[in-house]
Amino acid sequence: MPRTTLALTSFVSGELGAKLDGRTDFTKYGTGCKELKNFLVHPQGAATRRVGTQFIAEVKSSAAKTRLIPFEFSTTQTYILEFGNTYIRFFKDKGQILDSGSAYEISSPYLTAELFDIKFSQSADVMYIVHPNHETMKLSRTGHTNWSLTEVDFTDGPYLEPNDTTTTLTPASASTGTGVNITASAVTGINSGSGFLATDVGRIISFNSGLAKITARTSTTVVVCTITKAFANTDAKTDWKLGAFSDTTGHPSSVSFFEQRLVFAGTTAEPQTLYFSKSGDYENMTAGTDADDAMIYTIASNQVNAIRYLKATRTLIVGTTGGEFTVSADGTDAAVTPTNVTIKKQSSYGSANVDAQPAGNAILFLQKAKRKIRELTYNFDVDGYVAADLTILNDIVTKTGINEMAYQQEPDSILWCVREDGILSGLTYQRSENVTAWHRHIFGGSFGSGDAVCESVASISGTLTEDELWVIIKRTVNGATKRYVECFSEFDFDETTATDFRFVDSHLIYDGSATTTLTGLSHLEGQTVSILADGATHADKVVSSGSISLDRSTSKAVVGLSYDSVLQTMRIEGGAAEGTSQGKTKRISKVTLRLFETVGAKVGPSLTNLETVPFRTSSDPMDTPVSTLIAGDKEIEFRDDYNTDGFIFIKQDQPLPLSVLAIYPTVVTSDG
Repeated sequence: MPRTTLALTSFVSGELGAKLDGRTDFTKYGTGCKELKNFLVHPQGAATRRVGTQFIAEVKSSAAKTRLIPFEFSTTQTYILEFGNTYIRFFKDKGQILDSGSAYEISSPYLTAELFDIKFSQSADVMYIVHPNHETMKLSRTGHTNWSLTEVDFTDGPYLEPNDTTTTLTPASASTGTGVNITASAVTGINSGSGFLATDVGRIISFNSGLAKITARTSTTVVVCTITKAFANTDAKTDWKLGAFSDTTGHPSSVSFFEQRLVFAGTTAEPQTLYFSKSGDYENMTAGTDADDAMIYTIASNQVNAIRYLKATRTLIVGTTGGEFTVSADGTDAAVTPTNVTIKKQSSYGSANVDAQPAGNAILFLQKAKRKIRELTYNFDVDGYVAADLTILNDIVTKTGINEMAYQQEPDSILWCVREDGILSGLTYQRSENVTAWHRHIFGGSFGSGDAVCESVASISGTLTEDELWVIIKRTVNGATKRYVECFSEFDFDETTATDFRFVDSHLIYDGSATTTLTGLSHLEGQTVSILADGATHADKVVSSGSISLDRSTSKAVVGLSYDSVLQTMRIEGGAAEGTSQGKTKRISKVTLRLFETVGAKVGPSLTNLETVPFRTSSDPMDTPVSTLIAGDKEIEFRDDYNTDGFIFIKQDQPLPLSVLAIYPTVVTSDG
């Protein structure tokens, strides 16, 4: 029986799917894991326990699903917006913005069922927000408690194709003013022969050198209007145009800035049409042939492919239900104009109605079945864009479908994906180093009889070294459904101060004079909480009347919901005298873990057979933190029987840090 020590020195392939269980010939097999729960993968190769989340506030109504949207004026002025049923609330610096002691909020037109179909694009202190059921809105900020959400009042256009029927429009007055009737000679040509509809209110009409906005509908042939630009006269005219954006035709569903233009796309009536504003004049849609004029272009394809997202890179990327397109100036680096626009199809995968995320030079988008995430990048070899499948290594990590994505650039370049079942999947993504590592995150607490549910995620710039990651988590707390806005604590890979550990979810921090009673925990009423007291673990307690009583006095404590972090290796490969070790009887006699700034771990052949790795000596008092965090090797006797698998499990279930740099198992394999 050969005896050998193997080296598992990296985890940069992350969690691998079951379809790769037998691919020991695959390079990434040796750097992958069978399970990676509540661990992050660093691009350098280490696997580290994720930090916990800090409780910020309960959403306005826990009975309704809400969404988080980032708002970034600069790297130092960043906000998280809570979009709920017809309202918006605001967060900054890991706290909720208050006004006279109450949560500051403004009203919005968006209903609960519409929240996750909202798309947005921001320039400085103004964010343009689109949804096909609502007028294009503009969110403006002039101060922490001074926000406004208003309808965009376009200067002119955009319009549908000009009327080509004999139907005329006649204004009762040519002068600017309100309450002016415009009468159609017939319904032909108006809304596919239906004539004017109640949903035309707010729509623009252009003819006879003038502009009017419909304010009321009298009949199928008569509307009441406000004339914003005087008509040349009151003559009946056949050369009229109706606005492209309205409740009748639908409003844009996607928006992006591109080359000093604001670009809209995807109305209900024209799902594959793009509308470019005038250059440098974002709310002016006056079309023409001059270089700075607005433009309207419809993607030509064999089938109707609704536009799902717009993203500006070296070109404008247009994701549709049937494929991915680029918009450029005749394929050159020149700016697009009405006379040089070229739209080319790059791939035919199709996109789901979830906003794509820019990551470096790539666009990460969700394929239309909501299971595969693809990486759209320019490839010089083919002189075009290619879209590799980022879920090919783990096709079950997104198995229930993805509802939302957010990209956290610092510190480790991670794409976060909210699954339909409430699990938060993470993808450490650094293409230049060939790192695509999946990991799954399940939050502390529970919802009903299952796990806590993550419903929304958003990332904003934080410190120079780390972006803030925010989530909305749904739990059952004291018998009631609660939805909490929470923010991940800052992750410090080089953990140094035990009292700064933050490895519990929905946590709050106490820092004051020594006490045995901690209050202010009403958001965790009735829950069993995990406690770190003065840097040392403390027995769990149940929150009653918003407080807990400690077994010992403490001056600095972190209280929250516990979660387990689990790393399971792939089946051990190596150590056989003849060929592969797969399928052969083997036994792991000991394991050496190379750790970094770690306190506490359990290791074993299964989750029901784990050995606690000692980090204290018999002389260390239990009510004080471990004096020295381990940054080196720990050898553990591995109490395993002979088997054909050779799995290694590493678990951390205490509110303490764990970083695994490498695993060195000593294996005895039988070849006979």
